[in-house]
Amino acid sequence: MLIVGRIGKPHGIRGEVTVEVRTDEPEVRFAPGVVLRTTPGVTPPSGRSDRVPPTEPGAAPPPPGPGEPYRIPAELTVESVRWHQGRLLVAFEGVLDRSVAEALRGTLLVVDSADVAPPEDPEEFHDHQLIGLAVVTPAGERLGEVARIDHAPASDLLVLRRPEGRTALIPFVKAIVPEVDLAGGRVVVDPPGGLLDL
Repeated sequence: MLIVGRIGKPHGIRGEVTVEVRTDEPEVRFAPGVVLRTTPGVTPPSGRSDRVPPTEPGAAPPPPGPGEPYRIPAELTVESVRWHQGRLLVAFEGVLDRSVAEALRGTLLVVDSADVAPPEDPEEFHDHQLIGLAVVTPAGERLGEVARIDHAPASDLLVLRRPEGRTALIPFVKAIVPEVDLAGGRVVVDPPGGLLDL
């Protein structure tokens, strides 16, 4: 599964939500009519951790009874989408008010990675292609493995899981990451002094 976004806070009273975009193609992934799978994300803002399991794919969530938490559906269908002050606002079918939108906060939106075409540019990679790759220096010294990719405003960051359990952030730029060898299962990193000590 490939994460394409994470639902943020509600916007307004009619069920729209902000979405933290985690894809280079938001116009494709969030087009009206697109069906996205859901995965529970963070604990709801109320601090409650009693999230009810999602409903079956394609099934509408049953309305919660008094005192019951909203059931996050296994799939959400994009009804409308718009940009507002640099943020993606999405309305999903069946999410009609702010309280339901709030219940979705933190939910991860995913697509099947098999449904995603490989990038045309040989210097471009999807996150799922990089996660788990060994990270080595140009001399072959193993530094750890790619745990995840953080998408920062200045550049993407490889989150390196070090053998001793610590993590390090490596800017995913050609000067520091000269080679990505998917077939060989490795990323070559030439870090400047002190980068891995931060």
